[in-house]
Amino acid sequence: MASYMKDKAGTLKRIENFIHDKHGFYDCCNLRGRLHPKRVPVIIRHHAAVGRVTYDEAIAGQYKPASVGDIFGPTWSTHWFKLDITIPKDWEGKEIWLLWNSQSEAMVWKDGKPIQGLSACPDDYLRTDFILTRSAAKNEFKQTLYIEMACNGLFGAGLRHIIRPPDLHKKFALTQAEIAIVDPMVYDLLVDMEVMLGLAKHLPEQSHRAYEAMLAANEMINIIEIGEPKTYERAKEKGASFFAKGNGDSQITIHAVGHSHIDSAWLWSYAETKRKCARSWSSSLLMMKDYPDFTFACSQAQQYQWMKEDYPSIYDDIKTYVARGQFIPVGGTWVEMDGNLPSGESFVRQFLYGQRYFRQEFDVTCREFWLPDTFGYAPQLPQIMSQSGISRFITQKMSWNKNKFPHHTFHWEGLDGTKVLTHFPPGDNYGMKGDVDEVMKTLNNCEDKGRIDNLLFLYGYGDGGGGPNPHMVEKLKRMHNTDGCPRVKFSSPDAMMSLIEEHESPKLCKWVGELYFETHQGTYTTQSQIKRENRKGEVLFHNLEFISTLALRTQSSSSLKSNAYVYPADDIERMWKLFLLNQFHDVLPGSSINEVNNDAIVYYKEIQEKGQALLNGAISAVFQDGKGPLVNIALNGLGWSRTEVVEVGRSDEPKTPKQKRKKMKTEVPQTGRKLALVTVPAYGAAKVDEETGTDVKEDIACNATVDKQTESIVLQNRLIEATVDKIGKVVSLKMKSNGRECIDGGCGNQFVLYTDRPASYDAWNVEHYHLETRKEVFEVIEAARIVEKSRLRVEIKVNLKISDSSNIIQNIVLDAESPYLRFNTEVAWHEDHKFLKVEFPVNCRSDVATYDTQYGFVRRPTHANTSWDWFKFEVCTHKWADLSEYNFGVAILNDCKYGFQTSENVMRLSLLKSPKAPDEVADMGNHTFTYAILPHENTFQDAGVIRNAANLNNPLIVKPINGVKESLLNVPFFQVDTDSIIIDTIKKSEDSDNAIIIRAYESFGGTCVATITTSLRFSCVHSCNMLEDVDPEEIRTPNKTSIAVDYKPFQVKTFKVKF
Repeated sequence: MASYMKDKAGTLKRIENFIHDKHGFYDCCNLRGRLHPKRVPVIIRHHAAVGRVTYDEAIAGQYKPASVGDIFGPTWSTHWFKLDITIPKDWEGKEIWLLWNSQSEAMVWKDGKPIQGLSACPDDYLRTDFILTRSAAKNEFKQTLYIEMACNGLFGAGLRHIIRPPDLHKKFALTQAEIAIVDPMVYDLLVDMEVMLGLAKHLPEQSHRAYEAMLAANEMINIIEIGEPKTYERAKEKGASFFAKGNGDSQITIHAVGHSHIDSAWLWSYAETKRKCARSWSSSLLMMKDYPDFTFACSQAQQYQWMKEDYPSIYDDIKTYVARGQFIPVGGTWVEMDGNLPSGESFVRQFLYGQRYFRQEFDVTCREFWLPDTFGYAPQLPQIMSQSGISRFITQKMSWNKNKFPHHTFHWEGLDGTKVLTHFPPGDNYGMKGDVDEVMKTLNNCEDKGRIDNLLFLYGYGDGGGGPNPHMVEKLKRMHNTDGCPRVKFSSPDAMMSLIEEHESPKLCKWVGELYFETHQGTYTTQSQIKRENRKGEVLFHNLEFISTLALRTQSSSSLKSNAYVYPADDIERMWKLFLLNQFHDVLPGSSINEVNNDAIVYYKEIQEKGQALLNGAISAVFQDGKGPLVNIALNGLGWSRTEVVEVGRSDEPKTPKQKRKKMKTEVPQTGRKLALVTVPAYGAAKVDEETGTDVKEDIACNATVDKQTESIVLQNRLIEATVDKIGKVVSLKMKSNGRECIDGGCGNQFVLYTDRPASYDAWNVEHYHLETRKEVFEVIEAARIVEKSRLRVEIKVNLKISDSSNIIQNIVLDAESPYLRFNTEVAWHEDHKFLKVEFPVNCRSDVATYDTQYGFVRRPTHANTSWDWFKFEVCTHKWADLSEYNFGVAILNDCKYGFQTSENVMRLSLLKSPKAPDEVADMGNHTFTYAILPHENTFQDAGVIRNAANLNNPLIVKPINGVKESLLNVPFFQVDTDSIIIDTIKKSEDSDNAIIIRAYESFGGTCVATITTSLRFSCVHSCNMLEDVDPEEIRTPNKTSIAVDYKPFQVKTFKVKF
């Protein structure tokens, strides 16, 4: 009898070399080397395609002989291969695989259909085999396949590192092209021993079961004689006896769900993502035929739509396996969007279009919000989820936080008190490989031990796609009921979450408020142009849908049916979906390659051009009668009356005969712009003429004076007085009502430049140590001077030097009746790893600052008492941020920025970053943006900060009209009697031309009763959710023009108003 030495390390190494010798030293005598006992090459012919062509275009190409060792490229090109396969006659009855390695991604096509994806870059994401037949029959001896080779890896083609800009000249070598017999017994033994080795290495050090696994595998090696199949059978019996020992009732259940996280764009273009989806999803669909328990969860309705358009055979299979419960739509959104930057309405549309798609295509309403890879989660998401048919949330990104998050399964309570069941897979990964160490981490890392018995395990190659492979499934099958490890079960997110809801929910803890992500804060600023287009696009959609709805309702009773307005529903939906695509969590945050960013800008341009044309058409449909003179009207797309200065053209514009006869009482200052002060009702319009552009009274007129001693310029109107020095710094800002000085130390509007060299993730990150490199921008190219001085507007212009390559031109503007000082800013930005901010030290003390967020606001500390506080050194805001003490405060407003910091009393708005990876020209060029400072008495709510920020972002629209319908002017089409309620959206119902949707929310954080009034008489009103599913009970209304509603703090309510 053999004498065993207790050499654990040596025994483990022996097992490892026997099943997988990565250097190939022992392939001649180990089990791995016997997996493919026979191989033969295949005949290859090659066609270099022009772009990403269709199958029909590809097979019509000219094919030339090719062989292993040939080099193909460059990056992003496509090459097609025709494989003439001849299976040797003596292989009849054998399982045959195609082995293909082109060091790239590829797709196998057979009989005109995409069958399975292949990948070999990076090499730890290998999928280089395709099963030709499980048992070769004579009629299968001759086969023809096509392989579509994409000259990129799973993670694009970064130069020297995956997140660096692509190497556009990269070449890819064909290193393997052959068919091989597979020995199924050898394969089974390899899987058995791999799992046993994992248990031996990753069970607790002193675990009896770990040693049992090691010694059983070691004994199997002793039994096996390479090339002797009978010994394989005896070894298999030994392995079976080991796995036959089941685990106990106390073991938790790990729910294994296949997944392939595919970024809709990132280190590759949108166009390449379509092929990534096809490669990954076809592979999983193929596995479903062999593994009926195998499940695959897949999010993003946009990607499903791409398959429907470009790969109909894959889409047909998807529908089949969705019906069988194996292919599982999850998430309920159009794409996996960023979780911080989109507006509330953008979030709603993600769910609206996503859930409607899954309902229409698969008769499925997703119950789980699926967002595993975005960079933080806004506090109103629970309410938006809940009102979109979703009560559960799954992510894993919080595992990246510097402070370890205290839960993996918990109730997440949002801003309004809505709670959703939330699960973070404790494996801290959405792309696991089915290994024992991952299963054990899922068990041991769980922060809710004793409270929870069900955990999610997401496996499959992700980020660049690929998905699960049979080897992963086989490993997990061995762990279904094996002593020493948790019980692994092929399952679904719904099955797991249902068990938690039924048995474990009452024991779970609660987390209140935002899920703040403690890294990647640079994504609030990187790719400034994309963020600007996002904000401007959200405003455009808001105005377009309101005016188009108004046109539909005001024209619906027209007796001239041929001239009746047609609501552009299809155009708006198409534009929204394109816009939502750009909110993907690597596009809007700015963490994609240059090609993606260029595509996004093209999409934004298309949206703006089409949207503005539709908006102009809707305005004309509502207000123009074509019978009168040309007049200017101002439209207000917000739910309160506004008195503001507007521009109505230039003094050098040609005048109409009517204008020549009748002088407009408007201001024509030095700039040549004609200005008028106009009052416009809530969601309404007013004429800008002699009646609205009347002479400005002295008590509300603006003024600008120069202090000759200090060279400072004093700007003032009825409400505020600002003193600006020669470099554009605001040295003083006072409210006229109380004389309170708002600026501390005379340093407001100070531009500051920081060195920005993150330790990793250049475009994503900004590290806390950047704050140690502060440098003021103070060199003047052109000192501040008055460029406009009228009763309606005073304006200063200044030009500052950032460096020899970059400068700032800023116009500091104060309008009559404006409570804020506005900074219209242009920056020529050509820096390397620099971060530009503007700061306002204010005379205000508070340990919290308040920031705008979707449908409300969030408070964050101004100090760094704890590590949780400290890592909020850069936070996300939307239209405003406020620092207030009792009865006084200062707000900073902006029209397209998102990054902010309030440190003690210094408020800093982040303006521009300059990372070099993955886009080496990120943010280089010219930028235009506006911000403002608003001092106020009382609370920021009562002082109108929220409304003024909305005004800044959605200026009055001035449009010349050829004959105006006077009866529709000065009419508030929609308004509300309570200041805290904001009517955020007015649109046509998705399913009816005779109904509109009104969405309004409570913005102050308090309970109230509000009455929403419209000038459009309706027949009835119903509450509905954000998917526009209607509550059957009708809301009682005092009349047919108003809706009385109770609101709780930060509550969002949606109404379907029928006519």
